[in-house]
Amino acid sequence: MNIGLGAERKTILLVDADPHARAALRKALEAAGFSVGEAATGEEGERTAHRVHPDAILTDLMMETIDAGGEIARRLAEAGRQTPIYMVSTAADALVGATGFAELGISGVFLKPVDPAIVVRTLKTRLGIG
Repeated sequence: MNIGLGAERKTILLVDADPHARAALRKALEAAGFSVGEAATGEEGERTAHRVHPDAILTDLMMETIDAGGEIARRLAEAGRQTPIYMVSTAADALVGATGFAELGISGVFLKPVDPAIVVRTLKTRLGIG
């Protein structure tokens, strides 16, 4: 499935310490026509985001630190990046109660276990892909 005739493929950056979680999302995203980059830590994800300039980022909330995903969102926002960032986490319900997504620079949250079809549909809508 191609994202669009003659259109440049949109790039999604997956940031998650769990290689199995990254592989499952990568498979679904690539099947939907996205280009996919990966990072295993928040620090690596932040560096990769600055280098690759992805169209969207999916990051686990808790990796090497309890709020590694939130830190990625905060630092990228401070650097002026407006990339849509989605948290993927089992602890997202706690995040929702703590503060608003906009304050954290987060576009939304996907609860684990993630339904890849919902992720693909959400990203296509957000990125304006028909």
